[in-house]
Amino acid sequence: MNQTYSFPENFLWGGAIAANQAEGAYNQGGKGLSTQDVAPKGVMGPITDEPTADNMKLIGIDLYHRYQEDVKLFAEMGFKVFRTSIAWSRIFPKGDELEPNEEGLQFYDNLFDECLKYGIEPLVTLSHYETPLHLAKEYDGWVNRKMIAFYERYATTVFNRYKNKVKYWLTFNEINSILEFPFMSGGIYTPKDKLSKQDLYQAIHHELVASASAVKLCHEIIPDAQIGCMILSMPTYPLTPNPDDVIKVMEYEHSNYFFGDMHVRGRYPGYMKRYFRENGIEIHMEEGDQETLLNTVDFVSFSYYMSTCQTADPAKQIAGEGNLMGGVPNPYLAASEWGWQIDPQGLRYVLNMFYDRYQKPLFIVENGLGAVDELTTGADGEKTVEDDYRIQYLNDHLVQVGEALEDGVDIMGYTSWGCIDVVSASSAQLKKRYGFIYVDRHDDGSGTLERYRKKSFHWYKEIIASNGKSLKR
Repeated sequence: MNQTYSFPENFLWGGAIAANQAEGAYNQGGKGLSTQDVAPKGVMGPITDEPTADNMKLIGIDLYHRYQEDVKLFAEMGFKVFRTSIAWSRIFPKGDELEPNEEGLQFYDNLFDECLKYGIEPLVTLSHYETPLHLAKEYDGWVNRKMIAFYERYATTVFNRYKNKVKYWLTFNEINSILEFPFMSGGIYTPKDKLSKQDLYQAIHHELVASASAVKLCHEIIPDAQIGCMILSMPTYPLTPNPDDVIKVMEYEHSNYFFGDMHVRGRYPGYMKRYFRENGIEIHMEEGDQETLLNTVDFVSFSYYMSTCQTADPAKQIAGEGNLMGGVPNPYLAASEWGWQIDPQGLRYVLNMFYDRYQKPLFIVENGLGAVDELTTGADGEKTVEDDYRIQYLNDHLVQVGEALEDGVDIMGYTSWGCIDVVSASSAQLKKRYGFIYVDRHDDGSGTLERYRKKSFHWYKEIIASNGKSLKR
C-alpha cells in the first residue's frame, strides 16, 4: 500500500533565492557595491578590487527587472511562500549612512507587493552572503563591533518599512559558514589565512549580538511577525564505530550546533567555553550583551544539501570533493556532479536532531540539486528540461520530511533552493542549475534571459496542490 504523508494544512510550500545571485542590476537604483560584486569566482576564488565583467552576479538572472514575470511563475506552481533576501547595499549603499536609499526600499516594496498579489508570503533574509563592500574594507566587517549598530539601523529601517507586508524574517543566512568563509559570510576583509581565531570568534560574537538585537527589534516593531535564525546543517556520521571517531563527530557537530544553541538558548554553552580556554580565545563582551543574547528566535531554519563523515584516523582524512565544510566522503553514498553526497535520510535525521535539541518549529529553507541541465523541445513544442534526476532528488528528500512529520517534528515549511536558476554561490556558475525554471543565460555571458518551465516545474506544482500526497515513497 502506498501510504501518503500528512503534511500540515498550513504547510508553507515554496522556493528560495538570494538577492546577490538573482537580482543583477548591481549598480542601478542607487545600490552600493557589496562583497559579492568583487567575488567573481564564488567562495573559493580570489576577490577583485573592483567589479569585473566575468562576475555573473552583476547581471544574475536580471530578477530586478523581471520579478513580475518570475513571481507569476511561482504563483503558477502554487507557492505559499517565497524566500528571498534584501541586498543591504540597496538600502544603505555604503552601510554606515544615517539615511536609507529610497529607490532601494521601493524596489522591495514592489517585489513584496507582487508576491502578496498572488497570496505568496515573503520570507526575507536580512543578510544573505552580502555585506556592503565599504563595511568590509573600512571596518573589516564583523570583526568590528561598530557593525552591530549599522546592522540594527538597517534592520529597523526594513522592519518599519515592510511591517505590513512581511511576516517571516531570518537574520543571517547560514551563519555558521563564517567558520569556513569569513569574507562571504562575515564581510571580513582580512584574508582567512591571516585571521586569528580570536578575531574570528569575536566577529561571531558581534553577529550573534546583532542577530539577537534584530529579534528584539522585530518583536517590537512587528508583534505578529516570526523571526528565525538560519544554519547550514551538516549532519555528520562517524566513519567507523571506533569511539575516537564518535568523539570526533561530537566535537565537529558542536562547532555547528553552537550557532543554533546561541540563537535558541541565548547563552554560551560549556563546550564552547572549553574550546575558548584551550585555544586562548577570550570573548570581549560589553555591558548588555548577555541580556541582548536572551532575545531568542521563534523558529530555527536551515539549509540541507548533504551529510559528511568524520574520522580521528589521519590516514583516512581525505577531503571530499565539494564538502565545503570539511569532512570525509561517506563510502555508502553517491554524489552529485559537484561532489555533494546525496543523503535524503540525512534530512530526516537532522530534523529530528534539531527538534529534539531545540523544541522549536523548524523550517527547511534550502534543499536542492545543482546539475547541468539541457534545454530541449518537448512534445508540445515548448522548450523544457527533462530533469527527472532533480524530481527524484527532491521527491526522496520530501519523503524524509514526511517521515520526520510522522516522528512528531514540528515543521513550518519547505522552500527548495534556487526555485529559478540562479548564479551558484559556491562556484559562481550558471551551469550549476537548481531551478524549476530554466533561465537562458550561460557562463560565457551569452543567452536571452528567457524563462522556460522544466519538467520539475509541473511535478512541484502537483506536490503543492496535493499537499505532499503525490510524493512517491
